[in-house]
Amino acid sequence: MPATAAVAKEPATTRFAKDQLKAFVERIERLEEEKKATTDDIRDVYAEAKGTGYDTKALRTIVSLRKQDTDERREQQAVLETYMHALGMVN
Repeated sequence: MPATAAVAKEPATTRFAKDQLKAFVERIERLEEEKKATTDDIRDVYAEAKGTGYDTKALRTIVSLRKQDTDERREQQAVLETYMHALGMVN
């Protein structure tokens, strides 16, 4: 039986479900490609910053801190300072 004949005998709901599934998969694949491109762009910016003399580890920390709420960041800093003091790392 030709493929077109098999498709013609498929119930409409089954065809719709297959088409919908295929659309989801294709959207996910497209987004994954965009995510990879964005990740590559971010890596290039860090490489550029490093080439200019900036410390990329510090930049990554700053980017991470800027994502946090101000109060959350202050609390985390206070805990870090407490631990550092307890370990004799701060006078």
